[in-house]
Amino acid sequence: MDLIADILLAAGALGAGFYCLVLSRRLKRFNDLEKGVGGAVAVLSAQVDDLNKSLVSAQKVSDGSSKALEQLTGRAETVAQRLELMMASMHDMPEAAVPEAPQPTAQGAEEHDALAEAYGSQGEPEKPAEDTSSSSGLMFVRHARGQNRVA
Repeated sequence: MDLIADILLAAGALGAGFYCLVLSRRLKRFNDLEKGVGGAVAVLSAQVDDLNKSLVSAQKVSDGSSKALEQLTGRAETVAQRLELMMASMHDMPEAAVPEAPQPTAQGAEEHDALAEAYGSQGEPEKPAEDTSSSSGLMFVRHARGQNRVA
């Protein structure tokens, strides 16, 4: 009986040793830095470090951009105030005399008559030509002060 117990104990020990050997090999493959989970953890760790670096650089760039935008906004507000003052001072200036439109020449009158006949023969009403030569080239239009309008 003792001999059978010793044989079974030795077989159990050999089985446990073999089981430990198999688990050891599996654990080595699991933690392998190139193929296993250890490699995946190492790659993810490197990616996290890269993302942190890129995040820090993006924050620096956005801080610089926001400071530049604030400066430009301040400059734009200053220029807008100056333009408002210039517009207000334009109302105080006397109106300039508007030059009269030049009289059409004989050749221009003939062309106008020929166009009128062509339009008349087609049955369409004559459209007067727009006179662009009478524009004074002013950028702003003076409004009456009694009107409270924003241009």
